[in-house]
Amino acid sequence: MSEVARGEPAWIVDGRRWIEAALASVLPAASERPSRLHEAMRYALLGGGKRLRPALVRLLCTELGGSEAAALQPALAIELVHTYSLVHDDLPAMDDDTLRRGRPTVHVAFDEATAILVGDALLTLAFECLAGESGERAGALAGVLARAAGSQGMVGGQVLDLALEAGGAADDLDALEDMHRRKTAALFEAAAEMGAIAAGRDAATRASAAAFGRALGLLFQAVDDLLDVLSDAATLGKTPGKDAVLERATLVRALGLDGARERAAELAERTRSRARELGFGPGAPAFELAEHVLRRSS
Repeated sequence: MSEVARGEPAWIVDGRRWIEAALASVLPAASERPSRLHEAMRYALLGGGKRLRPALVRLLCTELGGSEAAALQPALAIELVHTYSLVHDDLPAMDDDTLRRGRPTVHVAFDEATAILVGDALLTLAFECLAGESGERAGALAGVLARAAGSQGMVGGQVLDLALEAGGAADDLDALEDMHRRKTAALFEAAAEMGAIAAGRDAATRASAAAFGRALGLLFQAVDDLLDVLSDAATLGKTPGKDAVLERATLVRALGLDGARERAAELAERTRSRARELGFGPGAPAFELAEHVLRRSS
């Protein structure tokens, strides 16, 4: 069955093929010293995945009047940062997971020290990609990605996630959404804003794009929380049921299964509203993306 036949919009399939073609070329060859590190980097980055974040950069850039070529380096950078975050999240000190994208996690396939260094190398390579952009645009792109990935974004969200788990406040909805906004939505927000930057759009459009990405990211995380309860390892490509075992802060724990479904539906409508603010109505890929993410099974 083709990817489109499984329900993925054609632009996501095209975007995945587009970025996959470029990802391998940005990495050092596995034979280049230090070969174990480079082999592990390739294992982590080229092992599949939805590639939704780089596809989002491409979509926003082209829909806002830019070109695929302008979107490429920011799209590479966001996928490198996302993959680094997965490698580190899977470590024993974090989520202690053994399965990612249907394969053993990097620290299982290699070792823990190598996995830490793989994450470090992928993060650094992301900013090397952005350094190739023209001066003013490179600075704007790097600033957006750095804020999304740092202590006020993704890394800070991981700290809050660990604190909620350890502190027993996993049913605090405000704290939970703040954690989701940082840990997951920040990179979606960055992807959308970077697409607008790559298209050469003004500050107001950048802000609208960022708001769309933020809403989409919160929706994506809400559905993730549901899938951890409702799906299986073969479909997810990662270990389901760990949220409950580890007593993690999730929408399902805070609101119950039906409440989490209702919250996901509300976030889908918020995403559509933000798409309208960007000028994308029914039938536009950005508008229809809300329904796709809401109905996804992996």
